[in-house]
Amino acid sequence: MQWDGISEFVYVAENESFTLASKKMAISTAQVSRQVSALEKRLNIKLFYRTTRKVSLTEEGRVFYQHCRSVLDGLDAAERAITNLQSKPQGKIKLTAPVAYGEKQILPLVNNFIKQYSDVEVSAYLSNRQVDIVEDGYDLAIRLGKLSDSTMMAKKLGKRANYVCASPDYLNKHGIPHSISELNKHSCLLGTLDYWHFRESGREKSLRVTGRLRYNNGYSLTDAALKGLGIVQLPDYYVEQYIQSGDLVTVLDNYRAPDEGIWAVYPQNRHLSPKIRLLVDYLAEQLL
Repeated sequence: MQWDGISEFVYVAENESFTLASKKMAISTAQVSRQVSALEKRLNIKLFYRTTRKVSLTEEGRVFYQHCRSVLDGLDAAERAITNLQSKPQGKIKLTAPVAYGEKQILPLVNNFIKQYSDVEVSAYLSNRQVDIVEDGYDLAIRLGKLSDSTMMAKKLGKRANYVCASPDYLNKHGIPHSISELNKHSCLLGTLDYWHFRESGREKSLRVTGRLRYNNGYSLTDAALKGLGIVQLPDYYVEQYIQSGDLVTVLDNYRAPDEGIWAVYPQNRHLSPKIRLLVDYLAEQLL
């Protein structure tokens, strides 16, 4: 069996595009097309349906893809086995993470990591938009909460808690809410969403809240709570230090929603290289 065109075929199948495949392989689109066409001619089957808007696998193409993917995964495993013999991880890692959590938790740990491994390069993009890992060429993404994309592999790195809290001054003036229904009598400090998450009678519940202040920035909401402007619901990494110092007081603890997962996510068709696996394991060790 000749190998010509196999890699090109797999890249086109996984990206559903000759153009994207050529970019990922750093070769011309014409070369990818020639290799795939030669492969189809050699096999005497049609592997793709091609239109001006979309490229999709034929039935024969899907069967052939599964076998080719397994073969390439085997080659990747062999390459990783050789790479593991190296004493130091090296090369580039491209990752993405949510803005605030990335700034506060992830990137300081990444800095510690690359301080230990001088031959590793890291490129990080912080965004609250859920990027397409495969299309945008990321090695891994840090995601928070419930995962919905079943096409991805995930490793749990840790968990975060959400607290409802306010300053002692605000609570002295406006009273302490003892049930979530009492929040409609209070000034709630809003983020991008106008509902908060709770657990009531053993069931998770979303409650719409109102207030005269809305920011899409957790640090600004924390500052507003510290200054007595209202009650806020925020993740632990914003407010935990102020709760410990007494500058903020938690309320409605009996209604607190379950802790949310923190995940390292990567495409299921890609095995983690040693440098990426080492970084993921390091993050898990520090965050759990």
